Amino acid sequence: MAGRARAVVVNPTKKRRRKLEQIVRASSSPQRLVLRARIVLLAADGMANAEIARSLGCSVAVARTWRRRFAVHGIPGLFDKPRSGRPEVHGPSARLAVLAVATSIPPEGESQWSQAMIASHLRQRGLAISAATIGRVLAEAEVRPHKVRGWLNRADDPAFWIRAGAVCRLYLNPPPGTVLISVDEKTGIQAKSRKHPQIPARPGRDARREFEYVRHGTISIIAAMNVATGQVIAERIEKNDSETFTAFLAMLHQMIPAHLRIHLICDNGSSHTSRATRAWLAEHPRFSVTYTPKHASWLNMIEQWSGALTRRLLRRGEFTSRDDLEAKITAFTIRHNKTTRPYRWSYDADAEHARYLERHSQPDAQPALPEAA
Repeated sequence: MAGRARAVVVNPTKKRRRKLEQIVRASSSPQRLVLRARIVLLAADGMANAEIARSLGCSVAVARTWRRRFAVHGIPGLFDKPRSGRPEVHGPSARLAVLAVATSIPPEGESQWSQAMIASHLRQRGLAISAATIGRVLAEAEVRPHKVRGWLNRADDPAFWIRAGAVCRLYLNPPPGTVLISVDEKTGIQAKSRKHPQIPARPGRDARREFEYVRHGTISIIAAMNVATGQVIAERIEKNDSETFTAFLAMLHQMIPAHLRIHLICDNGSSHTSRATRAWLAEHPRFSVTYTPKHASWLNMIEQWSGALTRRLLRRGEFTSRDDLEAKITAFTIRHNKTTRPYRWSYDADAEHARYLERHSQPDAQPALPEAA
């Protein structure tokens, strides 16, 4: 009578044992692979196949199979062999056709391709591909016709660096005896309230708000920041024109001690650069102005306060009227001034320009920037 077959001896090296233990511990390991690694580890500890099966809740045949597979092939033997699977229905030429359509100009009357539109377009040309397959092809190629990223094509303009450098030098080294004021308008602020009250947040659930809202009109404000202190003056305006802007400057003229000069930083808006505004500034030599470059409103420090106003009040605020909106902006400004600290400016346009010239060195490189007047 033949005796019972002896179990295959499993004696992994220290390196293989560490690898098996890593497979068991890793949360990303497939459960079938974890089971096989545990079978091998128990077999290495001298357990019989029947004991391993009882311990891990598998059949004796499973324990025997993976014990033998490891003894012959090592750790690679625990992984499934590649399967042939279903052959591709659409070859490389069909996939290229999908990508060609997805990256082409969409039909007239459409702004972007959809998967269904691509499928219909290819079907008219005798190539039947389902929208689902098109989605998989686009995902594999990382082509996303429904998404677009904006960018600004700004040619290298020496005037940009000169103006940006002048603004940064003022922030980094404010002139003595001068109050540095960053000023700008924020227009078209909507006063709107929800049709139904918001449900406040509670543990395990975010705040909930109804979709519909009621419009109560819009207001505009003009704001000025003292760069040295971070404090802001903001007031409501009815028009964004030269008369309103110069009236605001006249108010600053009255508020700021007479022995201090006033240096304004503002953008190139029409109310800031109009003939009437320039004439008013010429009549008030106490004022001087530095304009930010085109497409560089981020150099205007008042934008920092404007962004905080939007995030903390306007984006989720409830305003029952234009006057209510104005009152809440005023309350926000008062609270801001009680706790504010000056913004720490670190960007240096002159240093950035020098680095730019190093990266794009040419024989006719631009000369050094002049110092601010």
